[in-house]
Amino acid sequence: MTAAPPRLGLRVNIAQFGVLVVINALVGGVLGQERAVLPLLAEQEFQLTGYTFLLTYVLAFGVAKAASNYVAGTMSDRYGRKPVLLAGWLFAIPVPLLLIWAPHWEWVVVANLLLGVNQGLTWSTTVIMKIDLAGPHRRGLAMGLNEAAGYLAVAGTALATGYLAARYGLRPAPFLLGAAYVAVGLGLSTLLVRETREHARVEADNQDAGLGDRAVFSLTSLREPALSSASHAGMVNNLNDGLAMGLFPILFATAGLSISQIGAVAAIYPAVWGIGQLVTGPLSDRIGRKHLITAGMLTQAVALAVVAAAENLVVWSGAMVLLGVGTAMVYPTLLAVIGDVAHPSWRARAVGVYRLWRDGGFAVGAALSGIVADLAGVRAAVWVVAAVTAASGLLVAVRMYETHAPSGGRRPT
Repeated sequence: MTAAPPRLGLRVNIAQFGVLVVINALVGGVLGQERAVLPLLAEQEFQLTGYTFLLTYVLAFGVAKAASNYVAGTMSDRYGRKPVLLAGWLFAIPVPLLLIWAPHWEWVVVANLLLGVNQGLTWSTTVIMKIDLAGPHRRGLAMGLNEAAGYLAVAGTALATGYLAARYGLRPAPFLLGAAYVAVGLGLSTLLVRETREHARVEADNQDAGLGDRAVFSLTSLREPALSSASHAGMVNNLNDGLAMGLFPILFATAGLSISQIGAVAAIYPAVWGIGQLVTGPLSDRIGRKHLITAGMLTQAVALAVVAAAENLVVWSGAMVLLGVGTAMVYPTLLAVIGDVAHPSWRARAVGVYRLWRDGGFAVGAALSGIVADLAGVRAAVWVVAAVTAASGLLVAVRMYETHAPSGGRRPT
């Protein structure tokens, strides 16, 4: 007797979807263990003074995550989603141990290479699996829930590690939290996650789009207006985040903020980003994607300009709220664009290519902001990134078409 094909939709897949939301929160927590602590560790324990050298850890993380995103998309189509998810958790196991015991900065860079692989494989796979389960009608909501879980965990962990560092020191206490996340995430992924590749095949309705890897890469990177615009905007968005990871704690420290205050301010941005996606994801299902992305990029540019100009905790906190709002408008909506346009038979690969470019923004942001900070100071680096972000928003306004209009958007032929 032939088994019934899997059904699409959030309601009918709510149990599996919920497990994946929890797992992505753990993925975000593994990332969040570094956010408030590592730049201070670089200065206070390793005596790093050059911003470009300090940002090598962001560069290593960004390059590794970008490449792993591409691998995750390709391997998910070829071998299934769950094996890739499990492989990603295995790469995370050494990360907190390396951060705790690192005698030299090179160990931290190696830890961030492994962290980038972990984040690329696990986060990409949870995105792909949720798109598989949700089907075409609630894709924005699905991505909002996924990204909200991840970045609320980043925020909560940044806040928690800032507290732990202030009370118990920069090592080992903050990174023990990350080790716990890895253990729980690997266990849940092994025991509770089920394969979702068949859901994508159901949505494809047995129609093979016939696209090879090279064609998918070309469409998502350059040729298809919505896909390539999303890839560019995603790269600039994470260029911002690379700046925030590497230089914001240093900027705040030079103004006299304590470690616990830096942890609190650093947590505001991903917290607002995470919570906001619970609104902006489903909102994009109702009003469309393009204008939400454009407005979000311009909002981020304004927030970065305020960070560059501000001098105190209150104004910086307000700027972090604004930056979180802008990022929430952009982040799940860009993923929804990829899901709208890419055919289910090559959608996982398109997600991988998009996330390759998007998370390549960490590396670009680390290099750009580090070089500018060394030459002209941290505030000048923030001003440059603000200008790049504004230009990206305008490019989306000109080039991207609406992919989720009442007519349903369109797919490339």
